[in-house]
Amino acid sequence: MPMDIALLHAVVEVAKAGGFREAARVTGSNASRLSDAVRRAEQQLGIRLFHRTTRAVVLTEAGRALLERLIPAMKEVDAALDALNRYRNTPGGTLRLNVPVSATRLVLPALVPEFLRRYPDIQLEIIAESNVQDVFRDGCDAGIRYDERLELDMVAIPIGPRRQRYAAAASPDYLNTHGRPSHPQELIQHRCLRGRYARGIMPDWEFEHEGESLSVQVNGPLVVSVGGAMDLALETAVAGTGIIYLFEEWLRPAIASGKLEAILQPWWLSFSGPYLYYNDRRLIPAPLQAFIDFVREDNLNRDFSV
Repeated sequence: MPMDIALLHAVVEVAKAGGFREAARVTGSNASRLSDAVRRAEQQLGIRLFHRTTRAVVLTEAGRALLERLIPAMKEVDAALDALNRYRNTPGGTLRLNVPVSATRLVLPALVPEFLRRYPDIQLEIIAESNVQDVFRDGCDAGIRYDERLELDMVAIPIGPRRQRYAAAASPDYLNTHGRPSHPQELIQHRCLRGRYARGIMPDWEFEHEGESLSVQVNGPLVVSVGGAMDLALETAVAGTGIIYLFEEWLRPAIASGKLEAILQPWWLSFSGPYLYYNDRRLIPAPLQAFIDFVREDNLNRDFSV
């Protein structure tokens, strides 16, 4: 009986993820369906591929031998299917990007609508995380990172604004009650709304002015996870609870509306913008190549001197 290739795909995904639940999360399937697919593959092959316990799913020796040859073969199949894109009027397929949450607010909104309009046969999937992960961990094709997080074997091209700043702000009511700091060191006496990365690090607030750089260890009544939970910190600042220090673009609407008042502006930390990065040692799928070309085109229309 010929082996169903879908069952082999299930075996590969479970092996790569190290379990049924994680594989289901990555593939958008469900654990019971994947478990059934693996069981059927083992029945058709007549050999056990995984050791299963309540805590782990581990390849057997036979399973490892199969995967060593199966994964390269699957990549060839994917490459053959992707090659069909050259016969389309426009590229098609799925493009998965791993990006920081900030990029979904400050970079991608200016790019995604036009990209999807231009390439209607591409399905774009965005994996937004506050904790930096390996871009290929969830089967992603590329990622967006700031330069200090780039991996050495990656190709990086600029994407979005090339200079960004952190901005400090608080509500007028808070500042009228607690005073307006004129120097970052005065933040030690203020109620500050802080962020914590998923790996547990809670960074100090960094500032610079006329060649002077300093780091301030602030304290306050609220700590949120960096990323999506920063919206809660923003709303808490608007409500008058304390001072927030966040991407200027993220705070700009609240500052423009008067809900927040900018403070310490000469000290706001400036830093370089993010990059789209990918591994050029791998076959570049047509949807990713289309996105790379689109980003490069966007870069040509930007003024990189600012």
